[in-house]
Amino acid sequence: MEPKKNPKADVSRNSSLYFAVGLALVLLLTNWAINYKTYEKSNIDIGQLNMDELDDEEIPITQQEITPPPPPPPPAAPEIIEVVKDDEKVEETVIKSTETSQEEKIVKVADVKVVEEPEEDIEVPFAVIENVPVFPGCENEKGNNAKKQCMSDKISDFVNKKFNTELAGELGLSGRQRINVIFKIDKNGDITNIQARAPHPGLEKEAKRVIGLLPKMQPGKQRGKSVTVPYSLPILFQVQD
Repeated sequence: MEPKKNPKADVSRNSSLYFAVGLALVLLLTNWAINYKTYEKSNIDIGQLNMDELDDEEIPITQQEITPPPPPPPPAAPEIIEVVKDDEKVEETVIKSTETSQEEKIVKVADVKVVEEPEEDIEVPFAVIENVPVFPGCENEKGNNAKKQCMSDKISDFVNKKFNTELAGELGLSGRQRINVIFKIDKNGDITNIQARAPHPGLEKEAKRVIGLLPKMQPGKQRGKSVTVPYSLPILFQVQD
């Protein structure tokens, strides 16, 4: 059966071509509409220039300072030349020769004696000495600490026996009395340089008297040599009213 319509009269045959042409026309129209611009017309006179509208710029006037030249140096003083007469005598230093001749006698020089300098009195604190001074009766104690304790006990017993405790009452003192005594045991074992501080000079005198009665001791030694050892002793007693 043959178709009734003419194939040339079919509209949908070129639809894609028509679509492409229409799309191109729409894009061109849109681009022209976007880029279209209008300008306002105004009277612009480009033939005149108003110089009054320009800001006047003030140009500072500069002036170069001219410094005066430095003053000339003072004239040099003329040199004074002293003329020395030829008749003036000049003493010359004569250097004598130290060489000896065979005829010169040789003088014997006496023997030179070497004087031994006295040894310095070195003091070592009682707490750090290597060999502590030994109080009579403490020789059999073993160890440095034991001899220290023995010496402290012996000195305390000696002071308690010899000190006049009634002296404080005679001086009108009352209450607890403290006397600080410092003395030295020299390198020979003797008691020297006794110092005391107490509330009354009478107590100081009595403390010095009692410490001066201490017996001679074996001196302390440091590195095998006898040295001086300072020792401090506080004396406390209560005065009964």
